[in-house]
Order: sequence, then C-alpha cells, then structure tokens
Amino acid sequence: MNHSNVMNVASKRDPDMRRKSSRVPAATSAFGFRTSDFLRASGFGLRPLLFACSLVAFCTLLCACTVSAAPVKVIFDTDVGNDVDDVLALSVLHALQSRGECELLAVTITKPDELAGPFVNAVNTFYGQPGIPIGFTHSGLTNEPSKFLPLAEVKDGKKLRYPHRLKRSSDAPEATALLRKILSRQPDRSVVLVQVGYFSNFAALLDTAGDASSPLTGRQLVQQKVKLLSVMAGSFKPNSHDLEYNVTQHLAASKRLTRDWPTPIVWSGFEIGIAVPYPAVSIERDFRYVPHHPAAEAYCLYIPPPHERPTWDLTSVLYAVRPDRGYFGLSAPGQVTLEENGFTRFTPAPEGRDRYLTLTEVQVARVKDALVELASQPPCK
Repeated sequence: MNHSNVMNVASKRDPDMRRKSSRVPAATSAFGFRTSDFLRASGFGLRPLLFACSLVAFCTLLCACTVSAAPVKVIFDTDVGNDVDDVLALSVLHALQSRGECELLAVTITKPDELAGPFVNAVNTFYGQPGIPIGFTHSGLTNEPSKFLPLAEVKDGKKLRYPHRLKRSSDAPEATALLRKILSRQPDRSVVLVQVGYFSNFAALLDTAGDASSPLTGRQLVQQKVKLLSVMAGSFKPNSHDLEYNVTQHLAASKRLTRDWPTPIVWSGFEIGIAVPYPAVSIERDFRYVPHHPAAEAYCLYIPPPHERPTWDLTSVLYAVRPDRGYFGLSAPGQVTLEENGFTRFTPAPEGRDRYLTLTEVQVARVKDALVELASQPPCK
C-alpha cells in the first residue's frame, strides 16, 4: 500500500520509506540475534526450559478461553509481499481466531506473485491452520519483486523453514470463484470482508455471474451474505489531498467497487496507520519464543528495526473483529467517491453507506497495545 500526495507521493511503499532489500538470512540466524542473547537479556539466564514451559502454559490458558459472542466470520483480502503490515495483520487474525473471536474463512491475494500464495500458506501452517483456503488474483497487474516472500522457499538443511503445501500461487483457486464458493455457504449478512490491498478481487466479484456455487450475481451474493467491508484505503485527513496506494494501483477496480458496493464500508485511511507505528522493540523481543518467526523475519527483511512500520492493515483487521471495543471513533455517515486521479472524497450524508475511522491520543495507546499483544501471540496449535 503506497500512499501518495498529489504533488509528491507520500506512500506506504514509497522508496523513501524503505531500505534496500536484505538477503534471506542463513539458517543459523534468528532475526539477526542469537537465542542465548535473548535469554540473557530477558533475565532467564540458564532457565530456558522454565521460560518455554511458561509460554506453553500461557498459550494453553489463552486458547482455552471462550467468548460469549459468536466468532466474526472473516475473509482477508491482501496484497501480501508489497509491505510487511499485511503479515502482521494476518498474525493478528490468527491470534483472534485462537481466542474464539473470529473465524478466518479464506485468504484471497491481489499481488500477482507466484510466492504470495505459498507464503500465506506457510504463515497459516505456522499458526496451525494449514487448511485455510487461499485464492489468487487473475487481474493481470504488474508484479514487483518482494523483499520477504522468498522466505517461503528458505530451507534449513533439507527442510523448509516454514512448511507449506501450496507450491505456486497459480495452483490456488481463482479468487472470485473461491469467494463465491465461501460466501454461498455462509448465513445471510454474516461475513465481514477485510480488504488491505488492491481492489481487484472484490471489484471483480461484483461482476461475476451465477454459477454452481450460487445462482446469484456477484453483487447480489455480496448484498445477501456480507455484513461489512472493512477496508484499508484512502485518506481522510482534513485539508489534505493525498492519494493512497491501494486505491491508485488498480484504479479502475477501485472506482468500480467504490461506486457499486452494496453493503456498509468502514475505511481505515492512510492517516490511521501512520498514527500507530508498530514498536520496533516488539519485533526484537516478543517473537523470540521460536528460533524463526515468519512475521518477525519478514519485518526484518522489509525494513529492520529500529524502523517502526505503520500499522495500516492491522487497524482494519482490529476494527473488523472488535468494532465495539472503543479502539476507534467513526465519522458520521456519508458517501466516498473517487476522483479521476484516485483521491477519496468523503461527503457527509445521513443515510450514507460509508464511514471512516478516527483516533484520539488515548485510543492510539490502546490500539498499539492491542496490536502488539495480538500480533506477537504464540500459535495455539
């Protein structure tokens, strides 16, 4: 997700916000730190077994907890590989699923990279969920090489560091076919779609015809099955005219969805993720319960600490699953329209379909704490 100013791109993937690509670390590397260093720094000294047992007990207790509300049914649509916040957002979803707060029905991918699907499958497998369906884009967009998707091919000795079954993205089902299949099987108005990449897949879904999964058109199927679209896109900062990467990269699809989407949309604008940078110290310390963690390694390959990456995609996930916890404020209802260059214009309207997230200083602190706790939570397998 790059984010651009009309005159000067202020982008989520602006080269000014990135460093040159790092090579995949050797098998002996643990995000650039030795486990023994971590044990000494964390005060555990020669007691790693006690530390490990404590983590297992904590995870077991956490995963045993239940919530009274039914899990939120989520489909996650991502351009994973362009930026690392997609990976952290997927980690957050797995943590929320382990707590019984959501059910991750599928992951659909808009980045046309043959390693995007295997990487997502590897992350899902790391979290003990290898069977989550994955759909791949057929949008024909131009691909840019990723700094961290090659982690899907890294081996320690003869074994994959992050095991996965999907060998290539193109071996996965086409995204719109998978979306139709999954949606058709859900109760009416029960699914929350989370879109944190290009608009390609969900816009294409609107144009699908009836098929073996459902006689409904794509738009009819969305209207019947989808409760909310939580989207990381746009910019709603007052007195600014920013262009946002997710909107501009497939502008025709963005215009199609923004014009014709039939359910409520909540937008997390560029300014929200910027306001909540992910703490570098969490990347350095909180993922060390395993020698190799896909989210932490991806982060370090993208831009290593002390850089603190904005939490753009994570905010859309957090709102989608916990909309009533007071993490964010909401604008008044209105209508988002796209100008020719992709600028997202919000016009207040009492019966409007769209709202966007807002943040106070107090909420910033709460959101950051919640995202760190969830993103770094150990897998509950």
